[in-house]
Amino acid sequence: MANSKGRVLVAMSGGVDSSVTAYLLQSQGYECIGATMKLYNNEDVNATGHTCCSLDDVEDARDVAFRLGIPHYVFDYSAEFEDEVMRPFVEEYEAGHTPNPCIECNRRMKFSRLLKRAEELGCDYIATGHYARIQQQGGRWTMLRGLDPKKDQSYVLYSMTQDQLAHTLLPLGGMEKTHVREIAEAQGFVNAQKHDSQDICFVPDGDYLGFLERYRGCAYKPGDIVDEQGKVLGQHKGAVAYTIGQRKGLCIGGAPEPYFVTGKNMAENKVIVGPRAALQSQGCEAVNWNWIAEPLSPGEALRVHVKAHYRQAPIPAELSVHEDGTVRATYLEPRQAAAPGQALVAYVGDSVVGGGTIARAF
Repeated sequence: MANSKGRVLVAMSGGVDSSVTAYLLQSQGYECIGATMKLYNNEDVNATGHTCCSLDDVEDARDVAFRLGIPHYVFDYSAEFEDEVMRPFVEEYEAGHTPNPCIECNRRMKFSRLLKRAEELGCDYIATGHYARIQQQGGRWTMLRGLDPKKDQSYVLYSMTQDQLAHTLLPLGGMEKTHVREIAEAQGFVNAQKHDSQDICFVPDGDYLGFLERYRGCAYKPGDIVDEQGKVLGQHKGAVAYTIGQRKGLCIGGAPEPYFVTGKNMAENKVIVGPRAALQSQGCEAVNWNWIAEPLSPGEALRVHVKAHYRQAPIPAELSVHEDGTVRATYLEPRQAAAPGQALVAYVGDSVVGGGTIARAF
């Protein structure tokens, strides 16, 4: 394309966000190529209702690409997705953790394999429909929150490297979702009013225990729900199904106050519960930390806000780092304990400092 600003491989899931991403970039003068990643077969995970990777999603992406006059490819990464996202998801739950597979999908699939495929196709960039912003400041690439606070997705992008940030375009980061749908309507896109996926793509009904049991081909053993002194209060249907801070689904009757999950003993197949006060925590530590901002050195400290869950309001904290690279976030005021396996992401203002996997609360 003459006078092109560059060639972009656009990750098109079949949803409205990625479709408008392709339209905006084409309008800005980029040469776009659409790419839909097939990550699993719906029948393999017994998925019902709206999911990604369905034939309808592929057809919606293809329809938008045809309307825009751009090439469209489907790349099958189902084997890699199973090995690097789905199986680790199951194994982490079985270890008593609460993983976030969307982060691993971004890390392993979109900004690794898809970026490599883009290079093979002679593309300068990849683009996605994430609501976040990428800017270069002082010679270093930074990740910023999306301007629409209801849609900000910077939390799930903390693992991006400097090279990935330099070769990624996120045109929706400065927009609100309502405007995105208006653009899709104006362009006659078939998916203009398609609803957003709210759950993990391969667990669209939110039934994590059901998925885990289907994946393993067997039911998990029931066990005891105990208080912090070891007294049996009830029975659970599988310790893998519970997470730190959970209140619903405990099936404990006659308690003077609500019980919450405060811990799990996977070796003994026990779920430990206690009152809300037992969840109070001074902070948490995270491993496998990725720095987007300049890294801290041991002995340094930085005032930040952290999120230990995607929908959590930011918490004021002080960030520090151990000699082994483990990052410690000390809350300025006690908060509910974070669940091991979730992501801890730190911010200064709107800028992502970095993030890692929560190893423990303290």
